[in-house]
Amino acid sequence: MNRSNPIVSIIISIVIPAIILSKFSDAAHLGVLPGFLIALAFPIGQSLYELIVQKKVGFIAIVGLVSIFCTGIIGVLELPTEWLAYKEAAVPLLIGAAVVISLKTPYPLIKKLFYNKELMDVERIDEKLKENGSEEKFEKVLRNSTYMVGASFLLSAVLNFTLTKIIVTSPAGTEAFNQELGKLTALSYPVIALPSTIVMVIALWYLFKQMTKLTGLPFEELMSEKFRNKE
Repeated sequence: MNRSNPIVSIIISIVIPAIILSKFSDAAHLGVLPGFLIALAFPIGQSLYELIVQKKVGFIAIVGLVSIFCTGIIGVLELPTEWLAYKEAAVPLLIGAAVVISLKTPYPLIKKLFYNKELMDVERIDEKLKENGSEEKFEKVLRNSTYMVGASFLLSAVLNFTLTKIIVTSPAGTEAFNQELGKLTALSYPVIALPSTIVMVIALWYLFKQMTKLTGLPFEELMSEKFRNKE
């Protein structure tokens, strides 16, 4: 099964819900509660498609789906608005904590995501690291990269909490709440995702830069044969 087109995913999970919440959840159109539920149905549907059809049952995908359901509960039960800010901060904090804690397990997440045979020529890299006596240095690089990735999620948590507290101030279950949630959804990508992504890109640049230094291999030769054949 082919992976979802990222542009389509953004449209379904961010653009459409933001438009529904901000423009069509008033009494003259869908109504407050129906508009809220219809808007949530799009990212929920997208998440379920990835989990069930594409078999993406990873930790981050599951946490994302739980986050959407929590937003729905807050809106439907008209819980205090502050809960939304805490929920928005808790999700990236939970993911970041899992990334760092994975260092204490036999399967660090940084290796699972980036240092795998699908992406990298692991056998050749391991051989070069052993030849150069750089295995311990490489483990330190992996730890540093993991902390940097964890920091990107911490940054996301702070930005999530701050943006939510600033934008969403109306009681849940009101038209104003839906409009503010739509605005939050629309701004979440440029204001939250972009800075966090920059930090993560820096972490990956550091990882690959150090790998070329420790192995003596150019970047192209670090990649798996499948990716080299695409060039």
